[in-house]
Amino acid sequence: MDVISIILTSGRSAVELALFVLLPVMVIMLSIMRLLEAAGVMDWVVARLAPVLKPLGLTGLSLFALLQVNFVSFAAPLATLTTMERKGASDRHLAATLAMIFAMGQANVVFPLTAIGLKLGEFVILSILGGLIASVATYYVIGRRLSCDGNAVDSPLAHPTIDDPKGILAIINHAGSEAFRISIGAIPLVALSLVAVTIIKDLGVFGWFETLLTPLLNALHIDPILIVPSFTKYLAGGTALLGVMVELQHGGHIDSHLVNLSAGWLVHTLDLVGIAILISAGPRVARVWKPAALGALVGIFARTAGHIILN
Repeated sequence: MDVISIILTSGRSAVELALFVLLPVMVIMLSIMRLLEAAGVMDWVVARLAPVLKPLGLTGLSLFALLQVNFVSFAAPLATLTTMERKGASDRHLAATLAMIFAMGQANVVFPLTAIGLKLGEFVILSILGGLIASVATYYVIGRRLSCDGNAVDSPLAHPTIDDPKGILAIINHAGSEAFRISIGAIPLVALSLVAVTIIKDLGVFGWFETLLTPLLNALHIDPILIVPSFTKYLAGGTALLGVMVELQHGGHIDSHLVNLSAGWLVHTLDLVGIAILISAGPRVARVWKPAALGALVGIFARTAGHIILN
């Protein structure tokens, strides 16, 4: 095994992924999102839809988190969760919101995957439905014993406006800087994950799992090629998954049909990296992560079934 060659190849793949796939997509999406925020469109949407989503165990800021994870990145709702805890949202609302975030697909993975065939409209609709199912399951069933004592959190987050002295150009530049930080920050994790995955593969571990699980997977009509991205996703996170999926697609091992078929199972924020980052929002958020994770599994199962039915 040539470890140096593996490191160089993985590093080059990580840099190419970050600079030529992730960065352009994130610059455009973040610029659009920040301009909509500055124009007041996001606040208008939250104000109109928050009452509709209240029976689902969500607040106004929960809706803002929904938009952030679907159109910015998996880490974007971190500040929203912190604000909800600081403003006194109940444990039950925090758990429902966290379950919703866990169950939905993160934009920093979703939009780059469209380059290899992911159906964006279908994915976003199923992502939001899965998130809402997760919040309902958590609020009314799994987390029903959590405290309901707290404040209604419906006020919007502070953000720049179009009328600010620095104007639209400053908002776009800030969005570009934010996109650059997200993209460059993904390089170490993607590179390390690709190195680990390649070494494990060369050692024959994935081959052993494939041999062990292939009869079961074939009986369930599941392609064994999903073993590698599944292990990568749940251990190293969505950005690492993106690197593996792009590599598999370039190697001709997966096609757009398989990407869409497996999107519900593979593309969401419920993994070790996502849990670790999101529960850092605050002590009460960390305290409710277990019921939130269980509720998220319900939403992920619903999303997986939806993708299978539609593809």
